[in-house]
Amino acid sequence: MTTLILDAQTGISGDMTVAALLDLGGNYQKLQSALDSLPDQQFRISVKRVTKSALDACDFCVTLNNGASNNDHDMSYLFGKEPYHEPHHPHHDHAHRHLDDIVSIIDQTTATQRAKEIAKRIFTIVAQAEAKAHGVPIDEVHFHEVGALDSIVDILSVAVLIDDLNVDQVIVPTLGEGYGEIRCQHGMLPIPVPAVLHIAQAHGLVLTPIDCKGEFVTPTGAGIVAALKTSDQLPKQYKILKSGLGAGKREYEHPSLLRATLIEPCEKVSSQDFVIELSSNIDDCSPELLGFTLDRLYERGALEAWFTPVFTKKSRPAYMLTVLCRPENKEAIENVIFAHTTTIGIRAKEVNRRTLKRKMQTVHTQYGDIDVKVCEVPDENGSLTTRYYPEYESVKRVAQEQHLDLALLYRLAQNAAENAQS
Repeated sequence: MTTLILDAQTGISGDMTVAALLDLGGNYQKLQSALDSLPDQQFRISVKRVTKSALDACDFCVTLNNGASNNDHDMSYLFGKEPYHEPHHPHHDHAHRHLDDIVSIIDQTTATQRAKEIAKRIFTIVAQAEAKAHGVPIDEVHFHEVGALDSIVDILSVAVLIDDLNVDQVIVPTLGEGYGEIRCQHGMLPIPVPAVLHIAQAHGLVLTPIDCKGEFVTPTGAGIVAALKTSDQLPKQYKILKSGLGAGKREYEHPSLLRATLIEPCEKVSSQDFVIELSSNIDDCSPELLGFTLDRLYERGALEAWFTPVFTKKSRPAYMLTVLCRPENKEAIENVIFAHTTTIGIRAKEVNRRTLKRKMQTVHTQYGDIDVKVCEVPDENGSLTTRYYPEYESVKRVAQEQHLDLALLYRLAQNAAENAQS
């Protein structure tokens, strides 16, 4: 598996990401094959070289059969309760797709299961943000048919290329956003537009202001970052394997360019760093709320979170909530704890930790592909041995699909990983 850096200093959109990944070496034939399997073929794609700020870059464009094309702003199909009316294309009046429809469309393609899951995760994140922006349940959110199609193409393309490049770690050090207003279907909207604002809030994305008027981060771009980002911290040392440059369609004072770089971190067997440990004793909160809080903590970037039964003052039975997180996520994690539990105070301290170097690989079994974590483990004398840890969610998925015993699949995945290394 591979580590990818998305350098979004001047923003990110769906088409910019596709272009950058193609320029990086993503398989165009594999992408075209997946897009050819979409049930709705009212579009065509083009890939060409362009020059932006004297830099050679890749441009990816989706053109719909009605003549419309993607232009870095995917809010033109805005969501909500009322159907969108396209005065120049009356045959599209009242045509819209809900999230379930789009999930079904993605499932009908020939993309790999991993690519489908990535695409559905991105669409779900965007739909959740639009539901929040418009004050409607997510099942009432609808995508106008015309706008939804080019977004399906963009998002499915990103997912297919991420899968093709075997990327499992995505680092986004900076997410640059402009300021001002942008004209949309519903009139003028402030930048960041509501969907981007809600995605950033829900997923702890840090926006860095660009001293330039204009929308640099689109809802699809924000959804891609929220779905794929595993870190915003670059390794202390790394080798550059490949790089690609994707061009946006807008012409601003700052060029809209997205650089994608495949790297190989140069790290020791283990590394030392520190994390923040947050803790709080809670004696008057229901188990349902505590379980919900744990889910939200992981969504907002918690590395680990757990409850420990304790006795507090006045001999009250309680739970101590403990969370490990990176320093940059501390405030967001604290806000989750305050918002969803009854506590009125949180303790915080820095904790040193040592982590072993690990990588992900996908192994093939007779029942399906399973992701396995591979770690180099030192013994008491410092000699290294390799251990294999099948990923629970991956094993669970195959077990449910094939109606198999979980323990059996763990053993099969472990054996397959060991045999692959021998």
